Amino acid sequence: MNILVLGSGGREHAFALKISQSPRCKKLFVAPGNAGTAAIAENVNIKVTDFQTIGDYFEKDDQLKNVLLVGPGANGAQLEGSKDFSKDFMNRHGVPTAKSKTFTIDTLEEGLNYVSSHPTPIVLKADGLAAGKGVIISETAEHARETLKEMLVDAKFGEASSRVVVEQFLHGIELSVFVLSDGSDYKILPEAKDYKRIGEKDTGLNTGGMGAISPVPFATKEFLAKVEEKVIKPTINGLKQEGIDYKGFLFIGLMNMEGEPFVIEYNVRMGDPETQSVLSRIDSDLLEILEGSANGTLKEKTFSVSSQTATTVVMVAGGYPEAYEKGKEITGIEHVNEATVFHAGTQLSPAGKVLTNGGRVLAVTGMGTSVEKALENAYNGVSKIAWQDQYHRRDIGQDILNLLK
Repeated sequence: MNILVLGSGGREHAFALKISQSPRCKKLFVAPGNAGTAAIAENVNIKVTDFQTIGDYFEKDDQLKNVLLVGPGANGAQLEGSKDFSKDFMNRHGVPTAKSKTFTIDTLEEGLNYVSSHPTPIVLKADGLAAGKGVIISETAEHARETLKEMLVDAKFGEASSRVVVEQFLHGIELSVFVLSDGSDYKILPEAKDYKRIGEKDTGLNTGGMGAISPVPFATKEFLAKVEEKVIKPTINGLKQEGIDYKGFLFIGLMNMEGEPFVIEYNVRMGDPETQSVLSRIDSDLLEILEGSANGTLKEKTFSVSSQTATTVVMVAGGYPEAYEKGKEITGIEHVNEATVFHAGTQLSPAGKVLTNGGRVLAVTGMGTSVEKALENAYNGVSKIAWQDQYHRRDIGQDILNLLK
């Protein structure tokens, strides 16, 4: 079987590595890929510019419609592409989530009055995609008012914030649950927790993700059973009821509030860097379950999950998530043997050297029979890699260790 993986990040390197291990994988392509995928697949210089409609494009083309495709069409992609659609969908199908209201520039005054009278903290979300930066938590009503004006009047996030969802702040512990669907049935993958803030002790600006851990100790069997009954089943059934043939991954961002799950957001793809931890724990042939998703036979497929813990530490360019430089030579990757190094923002120089080519550069994943051992392996791997102005958080997983004490 010939496979094409779309993307260039650590998530795509993780998928490519796992797929390449399948005996059924004949030829593997990654578009556009990175320095890591170049070692296990053929990078193809294709610019993927429209993820939302790629599924529909394939289905409408006579030569492409029989190609097995894992990923939603435009209708399903709205679960991530529009926060307003997503909230309405949850409310229509009884999925527990924070209370919210949506405002536009035409209803600005109503929005300003709403945030002024709302308990703080309060969350403001750009309706559209804003590169992971469109969510702002306001601690005061004054800050919320200013933020709402910046988003709607000043177009802080461009077209993405032409509509703003204002919602209650949920108190609890965050985690992510991942589901693979074939449009009728689903499989639940290992859960994970990621670390979004740039600074240690969860301080500073939000990023695309600075680390991840799987499994999550506070996600007990009882809690995950509630997630399946209250969140996953009504979500999958809701998609079917609305005629949305959803074939692909669904990332469900959750808040565990005193043992009850509340949905923060949906993403229509796997998370990054959670994927690196989650796929590292899948012992089965990933290609088998991907094929089941694409051709509607997921019910017949089985997969096994390792009982080991996987922890991922992301190494970033100095200055990220704000301004940073590219083109720095990376050394030491070849010396890492206790962990897996996933490439994200990397490229090969003409001389074959690995150079930085993004904000999040590498993700180093360690496995172990305990959280401590997994972290030890990950950080030992990190310690062998270097480039000018490299930065990583040194406290990934420490909150989990404290919970386990």
